[in-house]
Amino acid sequence: MSGQDGVRPAPHPVSRVASEAQTSERDGGTAVAGTDAPSGRRVRGPRSAPGVPEGQSTSVAAPAVAVPAVDEENTETGWRRGLAGSLAFLRRRMTGEYQVDDFGYDADFTDHVVVPPLKVLYEKWFRIETVGMENIPDTGGALLVANHSGTVAVDALMTAVAVREHHPMRRALRMLGADLVFQTPFLGPFARKMGNTLACNPDAERLLSTGELVAVFPEGFKGVGKPYSQRYRLQRFGRGGFVTAAMKTGVPIIPVSIVGAEEIYPMIGNIKPLARALGFPYFPVTPTFPLLGPLGMVPLPSKWIIEFGEPIPTTGFGDNAADDPMVVFNITDRVRETIQQTLYRLLLRRGHPFLG
Repeated sequence: MSGQDGVRPAPHPVSRVASEAQTSERDGGTAVAGTDAPSGRRVRGPRSAPGVPEGQSTSVAAPAVAVPAVDEENTETGWRRGLAGSLAFLRRRMTGEYQVDDFGYDADFTDHVVVPPLKVLYEKWFRIETVGMENIPDTGGALLVANHSGTVAVDALMTAVAVREHHPMRRALRMLGADLVFQTPFLGPFARKMGNTLACNPDAERLLSTGELVAVFPEGFKGVGKPYSQRYRLQRFGRGGFVTAAMKTGVPIIPVSIVGAEEIYPMIGNIKPLARALGFPYFPVTPTFPLLGPLGMVPLPSKWIIEFGEPIPTTGFGDNAADDPMVVFNITDRVRETIQQTLYRLLLRRGHPFLG
């Protein structure tokens, strides 16, 4: 500490070097290039200006500049730690020393293979800001209900990364997906390894009852595949099946509002005949796809904000409330309206979609 315990702080190396140069100059000599002993850096003293004889000082002395040293020790330590972690992961994969639950969730694979590249998108490309992370409980089940958009469901992946990386307990988010996801080669097994499962009440209730965080996107393909002209306008939330699952397990519902995904692949057209031929719900046309081919699949670097709203309780409605259509409808409508109003507020806060 300085200024409190009576001990004068040691002069900064740069200040000391500059002082020595000035002292030499006052004595009628010139400061010569030398070495600063504590730091080992070369320090060049002031030179005489052109036309000024040696030994005479000029009116302005060149300041000494400290060149920041590269912390090679920490860099090497981080490199060694990363290599050790990769080798340990490969050893576990070869020996089978990892766990997979009944739904196919492979936490070791997700943390070491899936999350790292997604973090680059999350932090560097989309520059995602999260709000309200404290509304997600540290333990126990909860149902996260979010808007869906973006032509490709990148919003679901970024939400999972947000919870995994920025929640104090680094909780896993188990997402409910459409049948098409799990029927698609490669994508289906990959989604299972990440802990996702079918968007059906039995699976949702089973996960919630065991204390898991579950995420659902009730707009489905209607939301993710809507045209850019309808951005940030919520589609129908279905018949409220997610509310029934939450009420039967007694967990809170957390509204999640995502701003930014609408701009990554602005959908300006839909080739319906080609979509039917391929078995897709839509075949998007964006400003860059399919015009630019594979390059058009690179998402645009929009600025994102993800807000986790205050929990909405699902208890205290009486017996058999989960089977009452009016109770389910009212809660569904409350969740939807909360997300819609939050989206409008976040859009004003974000400003420009790419320069924020």
